[in-house]
Amino acid sequence: MHTIEDFPKPLLGFAAYSGVGKTTLLEKLIPILVEQGLRVALIKHSHHDIDLDKPGKDSYRLRKAGATQVVLAGTQRSILFSEYAQKHDSKLSEQLALLQTDTLDLVLVEGFRDQPFSKIELHRSDLAKPFLFTSDASIIAVACDGQVPNCRLPLLDLNNVEMLAQFVCQFVHS
Repeated sequence: MHTIEDFPKPLLGFAAYSGVGKTTLLEKLIPILVEQGLRVALIKHSHHDIDLDKPGKDSYRLRKAGATQVVLAGTQRSILFSEYAQKHDSKLSEQLALLQTDTLDLVLVEGFRDQPFSKIELHRSDLAKPFLFTSDASIIAVACDGQVPNCRLPLLDLNNVEMLAQFVCQFVHS
């Protein structure tokens, strides 16, 4: 199992407070990266209980019967359901271990902002939240829609997805 430090592919997170628009931004960014020829995976952290399986379906029934991992394999995608013995907040390294890295060029991460790996901070001025880069040495750039005081990191325009894509591509190829 790979750790964050020795993960074999570029790993880049997007760190922000709730309401900044992380998912909306990634929804616009990923197609641009794919157009550039990158094979992209995304890991999204949720603080909520998730269940994409449907009660009554075979995969659901087999999970409820006690299987701790169920792979639902279809003609267009596979889904891995992993049951934890006890509720816990997932670690990024656990999620990275699920990826098939030989088919990837880049892993983007939404969330896991308190874990140490390269991240771009997303910041919206109108939310009046403090900047994260001042206390997180893992942040390598700040994408904002306003002024960023006392910042020595690369500054990106939060509303310019092409600029963000260019930065991400440079990150992948560096």
